[in-house]
Amino acid sequence: MDATGPKDAADPKDAADPVGAAEPVDTADPAGVAQERLRRWRLVLGGDAADGTGRALAGRDAAMDGALAALYGKGDKPAAGKERAAGLGASAPAVARWLGDIRTYFPSSVVQVMQRDAIDRLGLSTLLLEPEMLEAVQADVHLVGTLLSLNKAMPETTKETARAVVRKVVEDLEKRLATRTRATLTGALDRSARVHRPRHHDIDWNRTIAANLKHYLPEHRTVVPERLIGYGRASRSVRKDVVLCVDQSGSMAASVVHASVFGAVLASMRSISTRLVVFDTAVVDLTDQLDDPVDVLFGTQLGGGTDINRALAYCQSRITRPTETVMVLISDLYEGGIRDEMLKRVAAMKASGVQFVTLLALSDEGTPAYDRDHAAALAALGAPAFACTPDLFPEVMAAAIEKRPLPIPDTA
Repeated sequence: MDATGPKDAADPKDAADPVGAAEPVDTADPAGVAQERLRRWRLVLGGDAADGTGRALAGRDAAMDGALAALYGKGDKPAAGKERAAGLGASAPAVARWLGDIRTYFPSSVVQVMQRDAIDRLGLSTLLLEPEMLEAVQADVHLVGTLLSLNKAMPETTKETARAVVRKVVEDLEKRLATRTRATLTGALDRSARVHRPRHHDIDWNRTIAANLKHYLPEHRTVVPERLIGYGRASRSVRKDVVLCVDQSGSMAASVVHASVFGAVLASMRSISTRLVVFDTAVVDLTDQLDDPVDVLFGTQLGGGTDINRALAYCQSRITRPTETVMVLISDLYEGGIRDEMLKRVAAMKASGVQFVTLLALSDEGTPAYDRDHAAALAALGAPAFACTPDLFPEVMAAAIEKRPLPIPDTA
């Protein structure tokens, strides 16, 4: 962990230092280097009698250790001496102070991890129902997922604060993702509308040359293009239909957040008609709320079972232009419905011309848990399932729009 505070986080040396030194260490002094190594081990091991460092902490180091001890200390021992003990309990004032401490001593990336661990390890979810607590935490995608799961239990006094927290995260995601998504998909839409009698400025030279290589004249060292391939001229009409079908079971929280943001971005593009459907054992169409992704998120209900077949049946019934439709299923594929029917629906949609994309997750959380049997069955139908980061999603959608192979990440 980095021990730099918010004011120091811009220092690249400190940002890369896992347990930032209290003072600069003279690397030419063997004794100083040895003491710094002991200090780091002391912070990592927690100061139990058996840690073997013999190192005492003071000042900023002691405060850092206290913040770590409150979360990661041993809960089965009373705090005594330098022994760590979980010390947050269920006290809202104590938690508020601790949240302030970790933001002082650690950078934002570490703060987010510690907040997440506090919710999981110490059962602090209920404290997030208090406005004062929400104002103290550092907002991220995982916190949004927790708030959405608590939505039904949230008192009215907290809901406005919760919406403000969610809106901040959504706006940050939109700033990071929207411009690149629109640019990538606009290019893909133009390329997908190619014509064969283009004007000079509309000629796609790369594809034209590739299509006419057999007409290469060695003596002139040139290609004689008998067939021109060009980009379609921009149009205000809807050229592609996109259906986002998102699993809202509890494990898919981060994917729901990102899908809602992307849904709003796609809905803002005139040439794409976007539908957003979320499901557990029920199916909810949130398309009419896509102008505000915060409303979309509060329209979800994280948790519950999963009926993929029922969700696909609904989406299939709304497809009117199959050859111009991209269907994106975002799910870990743990199906609680009728498996064979689910696979038949996927096969039928693909046979009708739908570009079918299966994402096991839409998040930065790494390889997700998923049903491997169902993933293999979809792959056999020509719909390989893979996890996708938010940064890769525009490329995946561009490939689907252009009906070319998807950029599936190499997970080997």
